[in-house]
Amino acid sequence: MGRVTERRKVLRIRDGAVTSRPDTLVAEEPLEIRLNGKPLAITMRTPGDDFALAAGFLVSEGVLGSASDLLNIVYCAGAAADGSNTFNVVDVKTAPDVVLPDITLERNVYTTSSCGLCGKASLDAVRTTARWPIADTPPLRVAPELLATLPDRLRAAQRVFDRTGGLHAAALFTESGELLDVREDVGRHNAVDKLVGRALQDGGLPLSRTILLVSGRASFELAQKAVMAGIPMLAAVSAPSSLAVDLAAETGLTLVGFLRGASMNVYAGEERVALHASTRQD
Repeated sequence: MGRVTERRKVLRIRDGAVTSRPDTLVAEEPLEIRLNGKPLAITMRTPGDDFALAAGFLVSEGVLGSASDLLNIVYCAGAAADGSNTFNVVDVKTAPDVVLPDITLERNVYTTSSCGLCGKASLDAVRTTARWPIADTPPLRVAPELLATLPDRLRAAQRVFDRTGGLHAAALFTESGELLDVREDVGRHNAVDKLVGRALQDGGLPLSRTILLVSGRASFELAQKAVMAGIPMLAAVSAPSSLAVDLAAETGLTLVGFLRGASMNVYAGEERVALHASTRQD
């Protein structure tokens, strides 16, 4: 199994002083995901939680929806030319009744941004493949004061980031602010897949009473993954993309961006943000 971090020699320059020293870097390696023995996708990821990553990826693909859909996930033996196991290829075996995507160059199932879908095609694809419409009843209601505390809680849980400074993170919180799970990866989309995949393995989907917080920006891809997992609120410490906002408005997802300290922007689904009547201005 690959390591989460690796050491490399660097030349360090500080105030004119030059020294040579080892530095800790986040590991990045390819992971090929196979579906019932057939190649499906390749992602660059930080090794670790590979089975959860593969399961979460297939949730966002619309292939998996419950633990019963999944028979097992294994590393493929003989993945390297010399027959050794690289631990960079996993095979997901599904239950016999699971409907599989057409694994061709012209796949008609919505996948991640690597499939080339964009604009209205992307929005339509998510709407037609989402298993759980975002319909939290009673509606999730989260105060801005609680949202403001979440980035610090996420940062405190980023163990590998402290050593490398090079990882994205995603965390799930309850509506009362309790940290349920946190995952790190060189790709923020992988970190979300690891969260969702673990929830699927534990029988926790849909995640209809949770808040998803991501480091960095909120792309369409991350909004799509939240919707496919039934998550009603996505918050990001940086900006959302225009297509992420469109998807949130289309599906009923609450999308919060620029969550920094006591300030934030609510781009869609503002009904879940519990504002004091005296503070709201149109």
